[in-house]
Formats: sequence, structure tokens, C-alpha cells
Amino acid sequence: MNHAESLLNPVRRNLLVGSVSAGAFTLFKPLTAWSQVAAPAVARPLPAYAAFKDLGALIVHSANTIETRRSAMGGAAVTPVSQLYVRNNLGPPDASIVARPDEWQLQVEGVRRPRTLSVRELKVMGADETLAMVLQCSGNGRGFFPHKPSGTKWQVGASGCVIWKGVPVRAVVRALGGMSQGARFMTGLGGEVLPAGVDIGTRVERSVPLEAMQDALLAWELNGQPIPLAHGGPLRLIVPGYTGVNSVKYIKRLAFTAQENDAIIQKTRYRMSPLGEKSSRPGDPSVWGMGPKSFVTAPLPEDGPLRAGRVRVEGVAFGGLHAVAKVEVSTDGGASWKPARWVGPDLGRYAWRRFELDADLAAGAHSITSRVTDVKGNAQPEHRLENRSGYLNASWRDHAVAVKVA
Repeated sequence: MNHAESLLNPVRRNLLVGSVSAGAFTLFKPLTAWSQVAAPAVARPLPAYAAFKDLGALIVHSANTIETRRSAMGGAAVTPVSQLYVRNNLGPPDASIVARPDEWQLQVEGVRRPRTLSVRELKVMGADETLAMVLQCSGNGRGFFPHKPSGTKWQVGASGCVIWKGVPVRAVVRALGGMSQGARFMTGLGGEVLPAGVDIGTRVERSVPLEAMQDALLAWELNGQPIPLAHGGPLRLIVPGYTGVNSVKYIKRLAFTAQENDAIIQKTRYRMSPLGEKSSRPGDPSVWGMGPKSFVTAPLPEDGPLRAGRVRVEGVAFGGLHAVAKVEVSTDGGASWKPARWVGPDLGRYAWRRFELDADLAAGAHSITSRVTDVKGNAQPEHRLENRSGYLNASWRDHAVAVKVA
């Protein structure tokens, strides 16, 4: 049992949830902790497939785009599924597929012994592993781009830190005799049902570089429970360190291929295309791995004016493809920085870590922000990488919060 799995042990979980004393930590934190943040006067309802979620912790942009409020983030090492964001490129399949999860079938190709496997068979194919990781939409932070790219105007809440359980992809490949020669990509096809008349090219099928296979999972559990339909159940390909679109939901085909697939979502979408282009081009860099990123979760403007004096700054930080090394906080818009302390558990290189800093704030306006550096020395950038579709925004300046101190 690894560290992430031990934290989901029911006994430990019951000890860790809720209020804790100084020096301890919270694994999951209930919504009531952020009850001071009022819901909008008129809120969109949750779609039926996500009806189990806490509406007060979320912003419903559309039936397929649901964001976690910043005020409901950062209070726990692991994001409760009820508060985790939702992003679907197509409507989800019928809910009947999660009623009998062990019967879902996966076709595996590009191996020496191609085979179709049920989830039941996958569960006995190799040793189960748990993996804590940041799940983040490619467009998280799009709302900060001044050119107002099309798509959901996410702020910070298209992200969360969760724990998956499943069989390692490498174990499945090994059991099927290894990969065929010439493979350069791992390609996953989702099980969404295309609406009548829609071009098959709009299927959800993503290819990632082959090295991503080493830590990838075929997962059937999310935070200790069967993966719900809203998050890709009954089976999801999990590619840690990569943006969420690459962790294909409802996966029904896994192939090891010499070329990237030709679906629109791969060929001309999710590309880092320059500003001014009318559309993305296949040659533009694909949105794959994530870099270091952090943001403050408290205090926030909606908390109202703060009292002058000691204020506790809180936030979360992650490294994307690499573990985090340090995080710093600025209360003057980046003019000066102070090292923050890590709080709570370290769930591994792909998870986020919570941080805190006690700062003395004088009366006036303050811009509070954070920046993280990973173990390879890569620092969170000051400025966003401008691109047509507003992807991969990790700018510490964009993610700053403005607070008033009385």
C-alpha cells in the first residue's frame, strides 16, 4: 500500500476530515468551511449526470463545463469529488454504463497479443496502484487572457487534486507481450456516443508521447469510490502530469501507434497556436505536459476588508511533470517575496501541495500572489504564454488576488 492509498484508508480518513489542530492536516474538507461565500442570486442548475455535486462550491458555466470556486479550493490535500470541476468535450454516454462497471470493455492494440479486456479482467491483470495527481483542464486560466479567446472563461477552478486507483498501463502491455515495433504514441479513444449527423472526426481520441505510458493508469476508482459518469467512469485513462483532455474518459480503445491520431481534437484542437491565426494547425505544439503553477486560495476579495495586522495566506502549488521544491508568496504584487511553508501531506510528484505564510499587512490595497519552483529548477512564469485558444496559463501575475486591508 503506497502513501496515497493509505490516506484513503477509512480509519485514517475519518481522523483527518474536518477541523484539525495545529500541525495536523486535512485530507478532505466539507463545503461548510466556505459557507461565508454566497452563491450567485441566479445559479444554473447542475446537469443530471452531475446532480450529486455541491452546487454552492461550483460555478455551472454549461452542462459540460462546471468550475470549482476558488473559495472552495485549497482547504484539503484531496479535492472531494462533489466539488471537482467537470469538463466534457461531448455529452457523456448513457448512465447505464456505470451500473455494471466490470462489464465495460477495452480494446488494446499495438501490442504483440492484441485483445479486448473487460474491467473485471483488468482488475486481476496486475497489482493495483493508486496515484495522486492534479487534474487540470488545458484552458484553466483562460479567463485571464486579454484577447478573450473562445471557450469557457475558466479562472483557477478547472483543477483539483484527486486519487485514482487502477492497473498501470505498463502492466497491461507486459501481460500482452509488449509493444509492437515502431510505436511512438499512446492513443486513447473515448466511449462518447456521437450525435446523429456529426462527423466521426469529432470523436474524443488523444495521442500522447510514448514516455507518458510509464506512470499512466487505467483507472476504475476516484477518491476510493467507483469513477462516476461525470468523471469518465467506468474506466478512464489517467496520464499524470498532462492536461485533463489527455486522460481520456470512458476509454474503449488503447493503442500504441507510430503516428498521432487524426481526430479533430488531436489534429487541429488543443494546440499552442500563435495569436492571429484563424485556426490551429497540425504542426503547432500539442497541449500535453503541464509546468509549475500555484495560486492563492485565501484571503480573497469576497472575504471583505481585512483587519490590519497578521494575515494567513494559503494556497496550492504543483509542478506538473515534476515534483515541487519550494513556493514563495508576495503581498506587494511581486516586488518582494517570502518563502512559504508546506502544510499537510506530500502525496507525490504529480499531486499539489498546500502552503501557508503568515504576513503582516498594513492598511491599504495589497496584491497577493505566489510562485512555485519544481525540483528541476523550473519556476512558475510571471507572464502567460500568449496563444490563440488560451491554454496552459500559469502566470503568477494573472493569478494574483487583490485585497483591501482596513
